[in-house]
Amino acid sequence: MSRQELLHPDCNLLTLSDGRGGIFTWIPQEPIVEFNMLYFQPGKTRGNHFHPECHEYFLIVEGEGAMVSRDEDAENGQRLIHMSKGMCVRTPIGVTHAFYAITPVTAIALLTKKWDDCNPPIVREDLINPPS
Repeated sequence: MSRQELLHPDCNLLTLSDGRGGIFTWIPQEPIVEFNMLYFQPGKTRGNHFHPECHEYFLIVEGEGAMVSRDEDAENGQRLIHMSKGMCVRTPIGVTHAFYAITPVTAIALLTKKWDDCNPPIVREDLINPPS
């Protein structure tokens, strides 16, 4: 079964020791053809869908939240990954997912197929129901 996977970057230690900061590198399994910047307000959710034609990489630039995905192997049928700045998750084709912002969040969504070339780009499914 496909499921979300938390990616861990590599880092050339020389970029840390030269005093300028650091360079962290993620190598995606598939070529990236589109990326989007997303902004979230605390307590809000985006997602509740799956992508039938592309994989999605989701990189947190600022803030904290929870990525939730459907996982039949999990006890309650859902898998939760707490995410914060610098964390990246890969969501395979067909995996239902949603992101819930705990704090204000800026994220980058990277897609393996152009949104406008997908028909449909997403299929909606209830995963996280926002509070009423």
